[in-house]
Amino acid sequence: MSPFRECVPMTAVGQMQTHAVQTSTAMGQLKLDRLRRQIDEMVPRVKQVMKQTRARIYRGDTHFEGKLLSVFEPSTEVIRKGKAGKPNEFGKMVKLQEAENQIVIDFEVYDKRPNDSDLLIPAIELHQAAIGRVPHLVAADAAFYSGKNEAVAKAKGVKRVCVPNRSTKSAERRREQKKRWFRNGQKWRTGCEGRISVSKRRHGLNRCRYKGEDGMKRWVGLGVISDNLINIGRAINEKSSN
Repeated sequence: MSPFRECVPMTAVGQMQTHAVQTSTAMGQLKLDRLRRQIDEMVPRVKQVMKQTRARIYRGDTHFEGKLLSVFEPSTEVIRKGKAGKPNEFGKMVKLQEAENQIVIDFEVYDKRPNDSDLLIPAIELHQAAIGRVPHLVAADAAFYSGKNEAVAKAKGVKRVCVPNRSTKSAERRREQKKRWFRNGQKWRTGCEGRISVSKRRHGLNRCRYKGEDGMKRWVGLGVISDNLINIGRAINEKSSN
């Protein structure tokens, strides 16, 4: 018998149930109330894991609705970005929007992973609201591309939209993507990726130490603030030196 099949009945026997327990001290009662709340949160999660385990083991269903990946962080998602070394990552999708001098002007931790192409125009609008003007150049990877996005960005006043269209068959488009300004824009975007990696290592953004969705947003926000303080100080120092 499969070891997974053996675990299912064992887990069923070990289900937690809450009972009314009293204590003689107020402090003790507070601790009991806290434990009771934690158990009340954990019981439905354990039941959900049991359901999806049965579906996977007995029916071969790997796409169970409402699949739970972590009983401790139920909002955890599987993130697949085509990385050979890390085909599957677990966590939440985070957007970091960078402007001049490597300063992050916006971040967001998404409840559900959005389509990248849906993020480009809102990012331009946010930049305009925060800085007071649209960016001269917008650079992103190919996942952000769509003909509509490019047209809307130009209509808003963006002079150069540096988002590659990998599936184009247009010779004119391919020539455009080989121009120096386009290649430089993609180099700047690649540099942003490297700076995100630095931020993850420098401020611990590769792993959240807080609990829950609010804790995740707080952790990322503190990391962004810390990184911005470093980059703003560097920019001020360079400006005063010149």
